[in-house]
Amino acid sequence: MRPWLLWTLLAVFCWGIWAVLGKLIGESLSPAMMQAFSTLGLLPVILALGLSRRLRAAGDRHRGALFALCAGGLTCLGNVAYYGILSRGAKAAVVVPLTALYPVVTILLAVLLLKERLNMIQSAGILLSLCAIYLLNVQHEKGLFSSWLGVAFVPIAVWGVAGFLQKLATNYISGGLSTLWFLAAFVPVAAWIISQGPTPVGVAMKTWVLAIALGLTFALGNLALLVAFAREGKASIIAPLAGLYPVVSIPIAILCLNERIGWREALGILLALISAVTLSWESRPAPTELSNWKPELPR
Repeated sequence: MRPWLLWTLLAVFCWGIWAVLGKLIGESLSPAMMQAFSTLGLLPVILALGLSRRLRAAGDRHRGALFALCAGGLTCLGNVAYYGILSRGAKAAVVVPLTALYPVVTILLAVLLLKERLNMIQSAGILLSLCAIYLLNVQHEKGLFSSWLGVAFVPIAVWGVAGFLQKLATNYISGGLSTLWFLAAFVPVAAWIISQGPTPVGVAMKTWVLAIALGLTFALGNLALLVAFAREGKASIIAPLAGLYPVVSIPIAILCLNERIGWREALGILLALISAVTLSWESRPAPTELSNWKPELPR
């Protein structure tokens, strides 16, 4: 198995657990406070990365850190926009599946700007993975025509651009170092959310544990994803594959939460498994697409 694929599957596993933990917290915390409190779970990964002696830069350390920080900041802004949609009364069953299609933006940017090339089998794998994301998340076709569709494009666009910047960051710094800067951007955002108040009181210990675990699995998933990028994985392949974390969430929900799946979820799982094979198919070693592409930053 190629190293980038192994790390991508690890990200899928971590985010699959993360999705279930978020459901377990339920209404114990508001969505914004859930985001803020979960930042505590990021701190062990940030500390471990900060103390590591293996962090390195392949080129311009400052430029790589800038890309990673921007990716983290945009991800936080995307989360805030997403929480704002929910606070205005939009149904989560509609908003969540729509925003889960953000890898499409990353794919378009990677193909257009990084000149990434895909063979026919990989192209089919991308199509299958996007179909799987749709089947695993969108439960009702009418959700695609919701009046909230236009608003939902905000987090879709922001998260998609963030994924693209994550790939760029690993051109200059290692996956671990880029993850450090990416996660560091979450800390000031969490402080800002808490400062807006009101801060909940009397939060149960179970809720604290779940919130910390929520942040920890999110951080570990992002670490695995950025290492996959650094191992010469193509953003146009990794992005849609990483979006298949419901493949992990659904079995956990069935076994632990006594939930049931319908034909859409079953078909989505099957397509996800097939896409995992086709996306890793390469007729020759993949070139490092970023090696000859240096983005110009505003001076």
